[in-house]
Amino acid sequence: MSAAARPLEGVTVLDLSRVLAGPLATMLRGDLGATVWKVERPDSGDETRAWGPPFVGGMSAYYLSVNRNKHSAALDFRDPAHLAAIRRAARAADVVVENFLPGDLERYGLDAASLRREHPDLVVCSVTGFGQSGPYAALPGYDAVMQGFTGLQSITGEADGPPLKVGVAVVDVLAGMHAASAILAALVGRFRGRGGAHLDVSLFESGVHALVNVSQSALSTGEPARRHGTAHPTIVPYQTFAASDGSFVLAVGNDGQWERLVGVLGTLPPGGDAWSRNPDRVLRRADVIGWLTTVFAARPRAEWLERLAAAQVPAGPVREVHEVMHDPALRERLLVRDVTLPGGTTTPLLSLPWRIDGERPGVTLPPPELGAQTDEFLARFGG
Repeated sequence: MSAAARPLEGVTVLDLSRVLAGPLATMLRGDLGATVWKVERPDSGDETRAWGPPFVGGMSAYYLSVNRNKHSAALDFRDPAHLAAIRRAARAADVVVENFLPGDLERYGLDAASLRREHPDLVVCSVTGFGQSGPYAALPGYDAVMQGFTGLQSITGEADGPPLKVGVAVVDVLAGMHAASAILAALVGRFRGRGGAHLDVSLFESGVHALVNVSQSALSTGEPARRHGTAHPTIVPYQTFAASDGSFVLAVGNDGQWERLVGVLGTLPPGGDAWSRNPDRVLRRADVIGWLTTVFAARPRAEWLERLAAAQVPAGPVREVHEVMHDPALRERLLVRDVTLPGGTTTPLLSLPWRIDGERPGVTLPPPELGAQTDEFLARFGG
């Protein structure tokens, strides 16, 4: 892999986090060339090691998903020798990532204030449920709780159905991405001579931030947001429809696309020009969707998708996850690559979803077995 695809080579990250948000952030640093030391409990390691089945090569698929390009050191904070080594590693690191409750690390001298007294240029990223301060700071944070607490569940699901959780731990993922972004910003500041920083990233605020237009509408109008199923609150038509043999998503984002859609359908809308502008279609949502539902149900999905693509109207099939993972495009673009795990089992893993000068950062280290590099860590930092 070229140096261009490893821009963080030479950067050392000490990862004291576990589960998803923190490990995702540190994995993204490892993908870009940083050396990541993942410190885990000697007895069980990161909780996600046991979050299965499925297991591949003795490791859970969950753990595999966010722990590539790392070294694992199994260390006990209560062991004075181990704790001293962790502190020395922090003094040698550029970045420390942790996701303990605020105040928990103070007893070990591993909190941000203690670490930065010894190493002022250190970037410490604390990922918590609710942040380092505020009325909820002492509460633990898990994605399922946060999807409800941030309002995300209240807008997910059918209008006449119950609130639903998104099918992936999306708040955790967003917090991990925000942590990764904040770390890069702090490193740029450090490299420009501004010293280190303590980054405060929370699942709660990441989830609220992700509401974007929905949150702004609530702030602007004071009115509650509603569930719309697969539809969009302010764009029509922008949702899933059923063809005669399967479902597809139609995303008409502007009035020009609506005009082309009408041409594809081969029949004039009952509302005529009264439906030509999006605000009018939103106000007449039930009528517009009712008409389209009847028209689309008359023909196969493949025929509709072919016609819509020819007219440059955005649309696509609703696919199962296993279909997507076996899409040849993922292999051709090197988003999915085969990696050999420590025990010799080969498994496909995802890579970063972007490229640098045409090159996609790859997997240089498979997800590690628990404590695989403990001896190396202690030899380097044990004094």
